[in-house]
Amino acid sequence: QVQLIESGGGLVQAGDSLKLSCAASGRTFSSYAMGWFRQAPGKEREFVAGISRSGGSTLYADSVKGRFTISRDNAKNTVYLQMNSLKPEDTAVYYCAAQRTVILDSYYYQSASDFGSWGQGTPVTVSS
Repeated sequence: QVQLIESGGGLVQAGDSLKLSCAASGRTFSSYAMGWFRQAPGKEREFVAGISRSGGSTLYADSVKGRFTISRDNAKNTVYLQMNSLKPEDTAVYYCAAQRTVILDSYYYQSASDFGSWGQGTPVTVSS
């Protein structure tokens, strides 16, 4: 299992930007597809974005498409979530997740149950 530590959350105003980071332990980061999820108070955890092992394939929830960008740096064992044009409804705790896979260039994981490793989460609050 890989250990994941998120950072970069905070309190921002609507329309602002934030960049979340998720640092992974170990030497096998490139063996994992990575995802970002979020959970708002009283709601279920939901998929936000995902990226393949190579970084060549990404997938986004409709609610963030065009505003958020997921990327990864396998040399730094880190996955990022650039969040632009933030809205109050983006307020949530954001989690990164990892799933070991043999698939290099395709990404299709959208369910939380697909992932075996999770970070502790970083809170994002967007005020109106």
